Amino acid sequence: MKITRRFTQAGKGPYASIKFVKRSSVIRNPDGSTVFEMHDIDVPENFSQVATDILAQKYFRKAGVPSATVRVKERGVPAWLQRSVPAEGAELDHGERDSRQVFNRLAGCWTYWGWKHKYFDTEEDARAFYDELCYMLARQMAAPNSPQWFNTGLNWAYGITGPAQGHYYVDPATGKVKRSEDAYTHPQPHACFIQSIEDDLVNEGGIMDLWVREARIFKYGSGTGSNFSKLRAENEPLSGGGTRHLVEHSRAGSV
Repeated sequence: MKITRRFTQAGKGPYASIKFVKRSSVIRNPDGSTVFEMHDIDVPENFSQVATDILAQKYFRKAGVPSATVRVKERGVPAWLQRSVPAEGAELDHGERDSRQVFNRLAGCWTYWGWKHKYFDTEEDARAFYDELCYMLARQMAAPNSPQWFNTGLNWAYGITGPAQGHYYVDPATGKVKRSEDAYTHPQPHACFIQSIEDDLVNEGGIMDLWVREARIFKYGSGTGSNFSKLRAENEPLSGGGTRHLVEHSRAGSV
């Protein structure tokens, strides 16, 4: 891809023309007690208080952000685009406090994936893509869905990882679909899913398995709905004889 700059200039940072200010975000109960508060956070001056609150309360990573990072050298990846890991001796109990941390990890991770999949004609196109996205996020000209804000770039920017959760991704080297090795190198950033369900109680793809698949999706901030058309209705025959009887129950979830 060729990327034409519209809002940024080569050689200058993506935020060169944007003023950032200190803000606070506080949630209180009706009785005045504090539910959440964060002070001295950095956001673009044009951000409303609502935008500031959503970023601070929902999208800032609250734990696992290292106090210092180092780039991981990777053959064929420009130095500025290489992923980062905690520096030796870095404290790991920090959280994000500057909106630019969030914009950078989102745009950086997207650009890194694009580079690995050979989307860009030149390195300058990749740099323009990164700068333009950072600018548009800061100016609220573009925004991804919530799972992207929650998960994308945590591994690329901070080296955050975790046990594999049963997700899949396309390997850029082979073009094959494979299981993710951990939770955040290839996270679940999709908004919503429509899942199928087989007329089977305990096997893969069946009724009980749906609960596990729904939990996996909800855990990372996505929503899910299910197509129940394959399930037999009440009073339809069972393979072992008899007929099906439905038991009413409630199940938490959202689409």
